[in-house]
Amino acid sequence: MKNTALTHIHEKLGAKMVPFAGYNMPVQYEGVNAEHETVRNGVGVFDVSHMGEFLLTGPKALDLIQKVTTNDAAALTVGRAQYSCMPNDNGGIVDDLIIYKIKEEQYLLVVNASNIEKDWNWISSKNDMGVEMRNLSDDYSLLAIQGPKAVEAMQPLTSLDLSAIKYYHFEVADFAGIPHVIISATGYTGSGGFEIYAKNDEIEQIWNKVFEAGASYGIKPIGLAARDTLRLEMGFCLYGNDINDSTSPLEAGLGWITKFSKDFVNSEALKKQKEEGVKRKLVGFELTERGIPRHDYEITDKEGNIIGIVTSGTMSPSLNKGIGLGYVPSEYAAPGSEIFIRIRKNDVPATVVKLPFYKKQ
Repeated sequence: MKNTALTHIHEKLGAKMVPFAGYNMPVQYEGVNAEHETVRNGVGVFDVSHMGEFLLTGPKALDLIQKVTTNDAAALTVGRAQYSCMPNDNGGIVDDLIIYKIKEEQYLLVVNASNIEKDWNWISSKNDMGVEMRNLSDDYSLLAIQGPKAVEAMQPLTSLDLSAIKYYHFEVADFAGIPHVIISATGYTGSGGFEIYAKNDEIEQIWNKVFEAGASYGIKPIGLAARDTLRLEMGFCLYGNDINDSTSPLEAGLGWITKFSKDFVNSEALKKQKEEGVKRKLVGFELTERGIPRHDYEITDKEGNIIGIVTSGTMSPSLNKGIGLGYVPSEYAAPGSEIFIRIRKNDVPATVVKLPFYKKQ
């Protein structure tokens, strides 16, 4: 089991630690609902140093990225980031990721913790272009400082105007006394804020200064459980739950990051799928009666026939109702469609809704 550079701090703070993607990670501190509300209304800090980082450099770096990802990375300029995914040869997804253009001919790929080795091997297998690849995953840490008060609370720690960083943009600047860190606005919570990428030996200083600066704003450490409820309220996909090696980006509602203006791995098959239409779709649903949907619960029609499966589900702290994502046949995918979630042998009614579940007040 790997530790992050901050594991000892989480343990000292009394966090409940769990194994996650090969790392010893804080799942919660004071409780999921309280931590969730902290991020929605104030400012909270996640240690997400388990995420993977690959640096791709060279004149063909963009060509390799274009080949292995679905989105059009040619649209990136220095200081911009892009959400994308890597398709496999069978119509599924190797992983979803964020691509940062650091400078001309240099890109940072941020991948899911559970897929670091798999992704590295996959990209390497497609690298017949001499692109220099460096796996920085064990050398870098990542903090996500999230919430509507994040910018105001953290502004004293940097000479950069944090409020000027647009969504999916980033800057390399000073922060908390460290001269060169990546400050990016690519959050996974829907409540604003930004992420800090720094070296392992710098992150404890940053953590301490972040909590000093945020003290008067009620800043708190937040665990992975609240990260999951926050991202689910936004309808963001989680790899391993909502997308995997056998789900197509088009089925998962990721057509917006699947650009057929270029060739990429398995693009012909996915283009054909788009033309013919998908047979199943990932939808968001809200329970109309009491109950909590969970991962792998069955989805049924009104006759009780099993038509799909819940991929993510929870009791939404912000909406105080059961919400979830799941795959259903396309004829059930329109907002307003009635489906049922089988909870302990009871088929609880639910309505398909347009994402996100949580709309900013």
